[in-house]
Amino acid sequence: MIAILGAGIAGIAAGYHLSQRGIEHTIFEKNNSWGGLCDNFSIGEGFLFDKFVHLSFTKSEVVKNLFQNNTAFYSHKPESSNYYHNLWLKHPVQNNLAPLPIEEKVKIIEDFVAKPSFNNIQNYEEWLLVQFGTYFKEHFSEKYTRKYWSISSKELTTDWLANRISIPSLETLLKGAFEVQEENFYYAQEMCYPQQGGYKSFLNNMATNVSIKTQKEVALIDPLCKKITFVDGCETHYEKLISSLPLPEIVKIIKDAPKSILEAGEKLLATSGQLVSIGFNRPDIPKHLWFYIYDEDILPARAYSPSLKSPYNVPKGKSSLQFETYFSKKKPKQLSGDGLVNHIIEKGIQMKLWELNDIAITDYREEKYANVVFDFNRKSNVALIQDYLRTVGIISIGRFGEWDYFWSDQSLLSGIKGANRIIENEI
Repeated sequence: MIAILGAGIAGIAAGYHLSQRGIEHTIFEKNNSWGGLCDNFSIGEGFLFDKFVHLSFTKSEVVKNLFQNNTAFYSHKPESSNYYHNLWLKHPVQNNLAPLPIEEKVKIIEDFVAKPSFNNIQNYEEWLLVQFGTYFKEHFSEKYTRKYWSISSKELTTDWLANRISIPSLETLLKGAFEVQEENFYYAQEMCYPQQGGYKSFLNNMATNVSIKTQKEVALIDPLCKKITFVDGCETHYEKLISSLPLPEIVKIIKDAPKSILEAGEKLLATSGQLVSIGFNRPDIPKHLWFYIYDEDILPARAYSPSLKSPYNVPKGKSSLQFETYFSKKKPKQLSGDGLVNHIIEKGIQMKLWELNDIAITDYREEKYANVVFDFNRKSNVALIQDYLRTVGIISIGRFGEWDYFWSDQSLLSGIKGANRIIENEI
């Protein structure tokens, strides 16, 4: 039997790929439902929220076919916004400076023209300075970096960037500073979302064709005996093992894992997420599919609207927003529970997003693992752990199993890749 740990998108993709080839497997999931970070939850009378914002813009035909054969879906233009000092700027900010005061635009343009150069860029801070200059880096990029990544740009590497940040030419910057731009500079032109059932509905067909056991949290893995012991006291033996568990977690439950591997796991950094979900008794509260918040006195880094993603995510005549706030061992959370909920309600009123009597229901919850942080400890320690996992016959998949900046489609493909290693007898 092939054991798969974790029924998130990577684990389900691995199980589905094995099942298509008639290979027996079981997915063990610690929660009472499958989906991982693609899962969702309901509050009140029909307010549905995903865990963090999810929209599919995959270019992979494999993923498109798997997703779009599962469910009817809506197609959205990726039009988002940014909140900065009581102003709303189209996303990305650097291409859409028009609403800013003239004095601030002049400072950004001056620094953009006089931006420095480095022979060998050492970190994300230097990359930002080279692309945008000092003023934009300090007032926009740096503030958001601390809110989203929980550390400064100087502490981040650049190997996560890919095409995630738009880099305007001087001409594009100037045009966006003089007048509102119609062009969408986002790296995707279309984003898809299921009509009903939340983002995890894209996985429905795969999930119904795999074997999943929920509420099975792993307490110990004995790779020598090929045995898994669960928190509930049950045990199972496996022939081969695939894991999507976060690297810092799996090394702690492997019997006799070396001290050096445990220390490597401790050095890996990830952000945790605080989700504040709000249901409104009006249909017209959200104005943007999602938006970013640069002001540091407003704790969330970004927000999205489930009701704009799909009207089936809310009761008729209602709407919704979910706010994401991030913390880590490098940046402790400032507020939690009702404290953070009340903070967001008050700031939303100040931002003129809603009035107090518009709010129908609120919810607060946390996710321990939100994003992998690309600090300078990451690469060497990930390599050390993954080499060790290979020696004990464990295939590691997914965002937190490969410890990478994976979108959902990349996590799915990671699961398929892991299953192929089983099929091809690589391990």
